[in-house]
Amino acid sequence: MKRAHRLLAALSILCLATLGLASAARAYAVAPVGDLEALGFSSSRLARIAAWQQTQVDAGAFSGAVAAIARNGKVAYLRAVGFRDRAKTIPLQSDAIFWIASMTKPVTSVAAMMLVEEGKLDLAAPVHRYLPELTSMMVGVETKDPVTGKTDLVREPQKHPMTVEDLLRHTAGLVYGVDGTKVNQLYNRSFYGGVFRRDKTLADFVSGLAELPLAHQPGEVWEYGLSDDVLARVIEVASGQPFDHFLETRLFRPLNMVDTGFYVPEAKLSRLVDPPAGGRGGPPDDVMADVTKPTKLFSGGGGLVSTAADYLRFGQMLLNRGELDGIRILSPATVQRMTTNALPSDIRFAGYVSSIVGPLGGSTWGLGFAVRSDAAWSVVPGSVGSFNWMGTSGTYFWVDPAQQMVAVQMIDAAPGTSDPFQQMFRNLTYGAFRVPDQGVTASAVPLVTIDAATLAAYAGTYRLGSLSSRDMQVPREFGGLGVNVAIEGGLVKVVSPIQGMPAAKAGIMAGDIITHLDDVATQGLSLNQAIERMRGPVNTEVRLRIVRKGEDGPIEVALVRAQIRLQGAADLQVVNKDGHLLIETRGDLPVLDFEKGTAIPIIPMSNNEFFVDGGDHTRLAFLRDGSGKPTSLVLNPGPWQITGQRIN
Repeated sequence: MKRAHRLLAALSILCLATLGLASAARAYAVAPVGDLEALGFSSSRLARIAAWQQTQVDAGAFSGAVAAIARNGKVAYLRAVGFRDRAKTIPLQSDAIFWIASMTKPVTSVAAMMLVEEGKLDLAAPVHRYLPELTSMMVGVETKDPVTGKTDLVREPQKHPMTVEDLLRHTAGLVYGVDGTKVNQLYNRSFYGGVFRRDKTLADFVSGLAELPLAHQPGEVWEYGLSDDVLARVIEVASGQPFDHFLETRLFRPLNMVDTGFYVPEAKLSRLVDPPAGGRGGPPDDVMADVTKPTKLFSGGGGLVSTAADYLRFGQMLLNRGELDGIRILSPATVQRMTTNALPSDIRFAGYVSSIVGPLGGSTWGLGFAVRSDAAWSVVPGSVGSFNWMGTSGTYFWVDPAQQMVAVQMIDAAPGTSDPFQQMFRNLTYGAFRVPDQGVTASAVPLVTIDAATLAAYAGTYRLGSLSSRDMQVPREFGGLGVNVAIEGGLVKVVSPIQGMPAAKAGIMAGDIITHLDDVATQGLSLNQAIERMRGPVNTEVRLRIVRKGEDGPIEVALVRAQIRLQGAADLQVVNKDGHLLIETRGDLPVLDFEKGTAIPIIPMSNNEFFVDGGDHTRLAFLRDGSGKPTSLVLNPGPWQITGQRIN
């Protein structure tokens, strides 16, 4: 019998070894392929990513960056720019290790859904089934005495118990303690000073959390916060394993994410990127970002370190609908559920990232990811249905199933500065898509002569709403006040006025509460309803009534709507010089062959058709109205065309 057992064991080992060899043979190779055009990219336009990142390094925005892009299961781009250290003496390598901050959250969400599939975790179950210490957690409601004006905090019972699904979709009522409400102040004072420390455990953290109120009734408001840290403790209880051990054995090893974890071992410290000068700006970031030594606090919301290559593998698993290298992590149905809207239709949005997730950002939330849902409102390009998230340090990733693409950017920037870097990386990536089968050259086109009057008529500025043939983005212009707002406690709160716009010019300040818009009370309006009332035709007036802390009474102000133009639009300037048309872009973003500061000549193919003799051979066609006046410019006419409307 013992001999039989030994034989079975040997056969099992042989079988596992054989399976390992088979997986290795078809393993996802995180190394760039040589033929970028075969993956649908222009090599010259993809190179703009590194050039732009270098300008940011030179300007001191961050010390270095690593970017990785894969398409159709192959890596098109993996490159490091800049330095590993703040002193800029050690060149950055592509295997550099970064604190990924909130890009930990998607990993935690995947871990939770693995347990859901195994029947060990119930999405609909109250969180207190797994964490009894949260059974009596109350909801904090601010009340104001109409006589004295004093604001107080009243604790009320939960209408519906906070569920596991609420944790995954940030509707649990848990916050980060960074806004000015009384509940946030409690989190900031009582919580971060006590149990959210690296020498405490997730169990300690949850016990301390039980003493604090929720900021909202569960299921009613989307607000970014500590949900994933609570979820990490739920995973520990449901799995019977420490959270770090669960991730290592069930996710990181199977996916060959060899440099991902909650701290950087001594042998790898030489690859860790220095944090920005001045630190992280306080808890919780300073706590989670101390990754040079082991920790007891396995933060599911922001504790992990990783590399671009490791996270690319994680993203590719999701793009493959739950599988990588023959190893299945999740079922396709579960990935679909995670990356589809999970929010109720009447959900309200609050907090400091409500301009990214919600009506202002053209995105909704699934179970662990922001999901691009509305191209008309989105501030970034990409297909509807693409999903993403980011970290406060500037780390960023997204997956675009329609384009079969995964992209990751790793940087370590100062707190509050990273949004433009994420948007630019995404714009440049989609802008690198090439249009197939151009192949037009000067030698293949007969010489065409166009009269001077026609050439002069084509000169002007053409405004593009889209920068890529595949970004599915509409024009990003509207009449508005130039102010970012959020909903807090049912009130419209100013997050930040935009410099140079009507709100800023009128003295509107962050923290102001907008109580009325044209005599209509904003109390109870959804965020998109409030935004629609602030938007309207350019040069029309809207009246605001504002309550400001420290002021005795309301402030009345009338603003005139101005043209608001968000990042993502671009102009092409067409110039007629010495009988030739030249084109360059206006703004920070290049478009196909055209860049800022370099006038590219275009060669006529007919009276209204032109092409670029070089680069990616962009084709152009000018369109006219009934009177013969040029009204628009079409780049690469056909299924991948981009259209610009003439504005002067």
